[in-house]
Amino acid sequence: MGTSPLIPEQRRQQILDHLRTEPVLSYRQLTELLGVSQMTVRRDVAVLDEQGRARATQGGVTVQARLLEEPPRAAKAEANIPAKFAIAAAAAAMVTDSMTLYLDAGTTVQALRPLLQERRNLTVVTNDLGTAGAFLDHPSVDLLCVGGRVDVANQSMIGRLAALTLGELSLDIAFISSSSWDAKHGITTPVEAKIDAKRAAMASATESVLLADAGKFGHFAKYRVARLDEFRSIISNAALAAGDVTAVRELGPQVIVA
Repeated sequence: MGTSPLIPEQRRQQILDHLRTEPVLSYRQLTELLGVSQMTVRRDVAVLDEQGRARATQGGVTVQARLLEEPPRAAKAEANIPAKFAIAAAAAAMVTDSMTLYLDAGTTVQALRPLLQERRNLTVVTNDLGTAGAFLDHPSVDLLCVGGRVDVANQSMIGRLAALTLGELSLDIAFISSSSWDAKHGITTPVEAKIDAKRAAMASATESVLLADAGKFGHFAKYRVARLDEFRSIISNAALAAGDVTAVRELGPQVIVA
């Protein structure tokens, strides 16, 4: 028996899934990926454009600059894996023994875990359930898991309770994540409840470091978390365009291209 054809919403979700790893897709590519006619693909792209979930272009579709919702953790975990580990390696080089670190929610930040295996007497503070679990077997870590309301889709704690805990700590480095960032808007989020924990961690830290891959650059959501000049350093990957690197450096932070 053959596989049942996808319903329209399933096809549209597949288009969005492909755009997470390939920011621009032609109609021809989509017809091959989805196994449907170009007319069907054009209709699906038109609907996504109308809904604000993607943007139709001449001959195809691209990611929508305004981020309306964050992808679930499972989708994030499978996207841009080489970039995550390159960024994590550059971040790990900043960490020395006996530091107190904040590891923000997200799969890029979690990629730090194996790179910190040899560090001793670290205090790791996190609001991320996956990251907390990954550090349970570390031989020399004092682990603090920040409480709060659980964001099930992203497996993290958010909101005022998380921020209150972070406000009582003194951190050496806060490693902050974001699903959208650019020179004009800074780092942003479509989820208001995520702001408090990020802001509180940055306020409690001697220095804040943004970990964000190039695929997230140029996107923005409705809630601003922080300006880029509030970060001591920003670590991204080599796909970040030279002009974008220059624009960010002109704002003040050190930009490390991993």
